Amino acid sequence: MGAFKEPHGGELKQLYVDSSAIDAIKQESKDYKSWDLTDRQGCDLELILNGAFSPLEGFLSQADFDGVLKDMRLSDGTLWPMPITLDVDEAFAGSLAANEKIALRDAEGVLIATLEVSDIWTPDKEAEAAAVFGSNDMAHPAVHYLHNIAGAVYLGGKLTGVEKPTHYDFKLLREDPADVRARFEKLGWRKVVAFQTRNPLHRAHQELTFRAAREAEANLLIHPVVGLTKPGDIDHYTRVRCYEHVLEQYPEQTTNLSLLNLAMRMAGPREAVWHAIIRKNYGCTHFIVGRDHAGPGKNSQGEDFYGPYDAQELFLEHEEELNITMVPFKMMVYVENKAQYEPADETSPEDTVLNISGTEFRRRLQEGLEIPEWFSYIKVVEELRRSYPPRHKQGFTVFFTGLSGSGKSTVANALLVKLLENGGRSVTLLDGDKVRKSLSSELGFSREHRDLNITRIGYVASEITKNGGIAICAPIAPYTATRRQVRDMIAPLGGFIEIHVSTPLEVCEARDRKGLYAKARAGIIKEFTGISDPYEEPENPEMRINTVEMEPELAAHRIFVKLESMGFIR
Repeated sequence: MGAFKEPHGGELKQLYVDSSAIDAIKQESKDYKSWDLTDRQGCDLELILNGAFSPLEGFLSQADFDGVLKDMRLSDGTLWPMPITLDVDEAFAGSLAANEKIALRDAEGVLIATLEVSDIWTPDKEAEAAAVFGSNDMAHPAVHYLHNIAGAVYLGGKLTGVEKPTHYDFKLLREDPADVRARFEKLGWRKVVAFQTRNPLHRAHQELTFRAAREAEANLLIHPVVGLTKPGDIDHYTRVRCYEHVLEQYPEQTTNLSLLNLAMRMAGPREAVWHAIIRKNYGCTHFIVGRDHAGPGKNSQGEDFYGPYDAQELFLEHEEELNITMVPFKMMVYVENKAQYEPADETSPEDTVLNISGTEFRRRLQEGLEIPEWFSYIKVVEELRRSYPPRHKQGFTVFFTGLSGSGKSTVANALLVKLLENGGRSVTLLDGDKVRKSLSSELGFSREHRDLNITRIGYVASEITKNGGIAICAPIAPYTATRRQVRDMIAPLGGFIEIHVSTPLEVCEARDRKGLYAKARAGIIKEFTGISDPYEEPENPEMRINTVEMEPELAAHRIFVKLESMGFIR
């Protein structure tokens, strides 16, 4: 790549084999054990293979993993802040031997790569969370993922890329680092500022990026993440359409848009350093680091996980070694009397400063309220309104959880009638017992099977919600982590309202029509929630209902009023 090897990115570790070797590897891999990649693993694998994660040549070994946790360095001393490992379940790990080759396949069974397994180990996940995220708080999405979703065992080893992952969307915008570097070289772009984003761009962002490029005397690469971001973020299809509209506002020949299939960890300071390495591999010379860069929001105590400038400080500590220059994010505000955006710290007391927070912007979208032109471009707002209509036009899920006999099904049926009476949307009741007989008839009552049953209910509810309907779910759903998975599945598609039916155990047991509690106490039924298996009460449900204190009809009425107050029904 000529001038774009040093200092523009350094050497790329591109791991795909020559096309002449592919057929032989595919034939040979038929005898390998196969691992079906999760969404996160698919993102990681793609960026290792195409060189975006250079200098990595595979998933981290245990020695590299330990070094990354300890001081953000691989075992050879190279700066690398994020553990990139292949997490698998204990059964699969137990079937492997050192130096064995395995096939890594996508959801359709396509062979993407082979891995020569060099290391197999069970990590200390609490230590990993503390080192990488600075916390073991489950409010952090990556900590939750680490403890409740990721496999228990890690595999390390070198990769051989066989076939590039298939993406059917925005194909012209999905480019490998080598492609982007080649374009920069062809255009004669000697200095390039990269802008990382997982949100739509509004006028303040456009002004910020334009100023950053001008001050650095550089061109601009808008490089949004379209892999996995924070649960609840706007989907990447909508965001990319918005980016394309905003791109029209930049001077010609100054700015490019390219998509990054990254699985974010929301790791704040470490993530900022990681993002910088990735952008350097794409040939960028400057990188914009924002206030609370890649922060996940609030912890369980309502405080930010990271300080507002922690990411910038860690970046600056390593800037020389990173060989990419940080451009600090400046908060831009609209100065009404000057009819333009300016950095907040450059305004005067005489100025009339206007600003709309992200929370306020989302509220206006949800309620269909006006969004002023000074805040965002008309086409961007139109795209967002098209994908995210006001709440009263969105689908939503009401998710009941509580002990057997708590009254979930009775209240859910009463709510069903009220919503059908109100009209306007289709309504589906997914009752726990009925789902067990149809959707999950083959499942038992182990924790694994209970979780699978709840995620099946969540999947059906997510499809109903996505298509504008109302789903009412009434399973026991005893485990916090599984309920969170369901929330994360549904919330980006519409509304998710969790109702904890908090009727006490002794009341539920006294109501028991089928004698289930008596059988559980006698040991006839194993793993029965509330007796021999725990029920983890929701900490922050949208609503609690105790059916000792109110009749089902009144409980349903209160939920209906709650839905009205939230804007989901009129």
